[in-house]
Amino acid sequence: MTALAISSVLLAAWPAVLFLRNLRIFRPPAPRSRLVDDVAILIPARNEAANIAGAVEAALRNPEAEIIVLDDLSNDGTGEIVQEIAVREPRVRLLRGERLPSGWCGKNWGCAQLASAAARPLLLFVDADVRLAPNAAATVSHWLRQSGARLASGVPRQNLGTFSERLLIPLIHFVLLGFLPLQRMRHSRHPAYATGCGQLVIAEAEAYRAAGGHARIHNKIHDGLALPRIFREAG
Repeated sequence: MTALAISSVLLAAWPAVLFLRNLRIFRPPAPRSRLVDDVAILIPARNEAANIAGAVEAALRNPEAEIIVLDDLSNDGTGEIVQEIAVREPRVRLLRGERLPSGWCGKNWGCAQLASAAARPLLLFVDADVRLAPNAAATVSHWLRQSGARLASGVPRQNLGTFSERLLIPLIHFVLLGFLPLQRMRHSRHPAYATGCGQLVIAEAEAYRAAGGHARIHNKIHDGLALPRIFREAG
């Protein structure tokens, strides 16, 4: 074998070995059922008319959760759809987003506004194409409290419309299990080992604000990576 061939085999074997190690500890938390009157489900939305009703209706199946949707200057009727739901569902609140400040990424600006509007002690950020199960908020909030963590993340169920989305989104699991050492990520306090999935993040509101929240990562594209790191940096 040439040196190049040996190197190729080793590079291919490393993700496979790490995948098998990670698979042993990559397990969903046990489902929980409880009233989640301490959770605010926060959904930033821009031109999500095709998705937003499904996202809000799914969130509403989490008993007593507050749902706040930020309409980020949509031009497809996203805000109007949410407002129609809010008329009949008092747990739903619509925010009209302000214009994007210079230097900010759009999603981070939306999430920052949502967090400012939320008064509950737990903030559950989800994308508009995510469909929460009826026990999702109870399950992730219980895991957060039991673990002693201040922030947690997961790979949620999404509404995937196009073929390319169905092809690419599952690669999140491949990257997570094949290239990231989960054991070290969970137990190390070093920011380099902190990561998450920006599609679903739950955080203690007090810790979120102490760490600087989305304002501190205002210019970062990958909020799922940047937000956990500032939590680690904040201790």
